[in-house]
Amino acid sequence: MSERDFLRRLSREGRLEIVQPSEEIKISYLKKSESYLVSAKLLLGHEHSEEAVPLVYYSMYYSGTALLFRTGIKCENHAAAIILLREFFGIDESALEKAKRERIDTQYYVDSTVTRLDVEDLIRAAETFNSRLLDVIDRLGNKEIARYRSTLKTMLVT
Repeated sequence: MSERDFLRRLSREGRLEIVQPSEEIKISYLKKSESYLVSAKLLLGHEHSEEAVPLVYYSMYYSGTALLFRTGIKCENHAAAIILLREFFGIDESALEKAKRERIDTQYYVDSTVTRLDVEDLIRAAETFNSRLLDVIDRLGNKEIARYRSTLKTMLVT
């Protein structure tokens, strides 16, 4: 299935929608993002590297979700959110993809190991990623938002 077909399917299922842009929801997700990153650092500081990994991933994911809501896009699927960040906003999603793989490995596989250094690298990547997304969010204007929404709407119906 192509990415476009995947996004269309999610739209039909109501898991990808064009909604009113929301400053309030954007702010809420940015706060969650920051909180999760702070929590990951606290866990790492107490030698809980494995437990910190999901929080680092979710910090990045929530920053992406904030950007989507700022634009008026509600997406309830992680893979689709990553596709939208890459295809619509031109965001290099490689750090987010890596964090997602690490999260899956540490949460679902008992033989997975993650070192303190691995988590420190993930945290630095998250800080850079989140900062870049915040910059994109801050520079978004109404014309750009309208263009993103129009492009998605056209893509989902054609």
